Amino acid sequence: MRNVLKAGCLFGLSAFLWLNPAAIEAVDPEVLIPRVPEDQMAEARSWKNPYPATPENIEKGEAIFFGKGFCVTCHGKDGKGLNIEGLRGKLPRNFTDGEWQAARADGELLWILKNGSKGTAMAPFIPLVLTEDEAWHVLLYVRSLGKK
Repeated sequence: MRNVLKAGCLFGLSAFLWLNPAAIEAVDPEVLIPRVPEDQMAEARSWKNPYPATPENIEKGEAIFFGKGFCVTCHGKDGKGLNIEGLRGKLPRNFTDGEWQAARADGELLWILKNGSKGTAMAPFIPLVLTEDEAWHVLLYVRSLGKK
């Protein structure tokens, strides 16, 4: 019976998302709240991506996003994650959201990859999963999603 209920819930969520595509792209004001502690923000914002946004570097970041970094698992193939009304701030970020892209400096995003994001499921990835160089490449790919 429990498995039937789980299947029903998954079917219901799938149907909701299929019939309500705007729910996936819903703007969540909480995503604009900085995740870097105030006393570390100036330093984090001073970190600049040492790699230029060339097609080769973005492609390298994409390969890491879909491979070693397994970012795709939570953020999805299209980088939109899931932002469902009522579950604000708990699900992966929508990297295609221009407002979110504009609000976050590259250094802030690197800080999150190093330290995780308190109050979310985002865990630290550097150095356990990614090197800092790999993370910078992933961020180039993430930035490219905001331009699509």
